[in-house]
Amino acid sequence: MDMATGEFQASTENSRNLAIEAHGLVKRFDGTLAVDGVDIAVPAGAIYGILGPNGAGKTTSLRMLLGIIDPDAGYRRVLGAENPQDVARLIGYLPEERGLYPAMKAYEAIGFMGALRGLPLDVGRERGKELMEAHGLGHAVDKQIRQLSKGMAQTVQLLGTLVHEPKLVVFDEPFSGLDAINQGKLEGLIRGLADKGTTVIFSTHVIAHAERLCENIAIIAGGKVPYAGSVEEARDRIPAQVRLETRKREGRWRTALPAETRQVGDFFHFPLPESGIEPLLKALIEGEAGILSLSIERAGLHDAFVAIAGEAAARDMVADAEGKPA
Repeated sequence: MDMATGEFQASTENSRNLAIEAHGLVKRFDGTLAVDGVDIAVPAGAIYGILGPNGAGKTTSLRMLLGIIDPDAGYRRVLGAENPQDVARLIGYLPEERGLYPAMKAYEAIGFMGALRGLPLDVGRERGKELMEAHGLGHAVDKQIRQLSKGMAQTVQLLGTLVHEPKLVVFDEPFSGLDAINQGKLEGLIRGLADKGTTVIFSTHVIAHAERLCENIAIIAGGKVPYAGSVEEARDRIPAQVRLETRKREGRWRTALPAETRQVGDFFHFPLPESGIEPLLKALIEGEAGILSLSIERAGLHDAFVAIAGEAAARDMVADAEGKPA
C-alpha cells in the first residue's frame, strides 16, 4: 500500500466516524460575504454546539450543511452523503423561525411534520399522541395549535422534529423564547437523544447551554470559525486563575506573587504560574504570609470565547441573550 492510498483510507475511516464534515464553506448574499471558509467536523453521536452572536453566520452555515441552500464554495458531507437531500429523511431540523398551522390539532401537527420526512401519517399521529403524553402534554393532544400557549406550541414543534426518529437532529437557537424550566427540559431531552446514539448539533448565543451539554464546539464570528474543537481545549487556552487571601498584607512573600497579580478587596488574583502552585505555597509559608484561603479556578467557556472571538463578539452574545441591542 502506497502512502497516498494509506492517507485516503485513513481519511475515509475518519469520515465514517463523523456525522457532519464541512470544509471551506463560503456563502454570499447580494455580493455580501456571510460565511467565509467554515470548517466543521461533528462526531457521530455527539452533542455539538455552534456558538456566536446573531448575524455571525450560524444559521447560514446550518442551512448549507442541511442542503437548504448551496454553498458558493466548499465541501460538505452529511451522514455519509455528499448531497444532504439524499439523507433528508434521517434528519430532524428545528429552524429558529417557528411555524405551525394554527387550525391543526397538536397530535396531527406532529404527524404532519413526520410525514414530511417520509413517516406514514397514521404512524406519525399515533407517535404524536405518545410523545405528547410522555412530555406532559397529554391533556392538550386534541387542542388546536392556536389554543396552546407559546411554550406548549414550541414543544409540539420540537416533538414534530423528532417523531420520525432521526439519526441527526439540528436545532437552530432551540432555547430562544423558552423559560428556565423549559430550557432545563430541553437540555434533558438533548442528553436523552445523545444517550440513544443520535447526533445533535445546535446553534446558540447562550454559552452556558453549550458548556453544560457539549464536548465539542465551533465558534463563529464574522462568518469565520476561529476555533473548532473540544470545550476543554478551548478553556485550557486561558491559564487557571488563583484567588488568595492572606492574614498579612505586606512582607517579602509579596515578591513571589506573579507580576499580573491584582488585589481586589482582601483577595489577590493572578494566573496560575507555569511552575505550578507548590513553589508559591512554599514562599508564602516561609514568609509567614498567613494563608487564610487559596483556590484555583479553571477558566470558563465564556472567558475562552472572549479570548478566541474577541470582546466585541462576546458583548454581542450577551446583548443577544438579554434581548438588548448590542
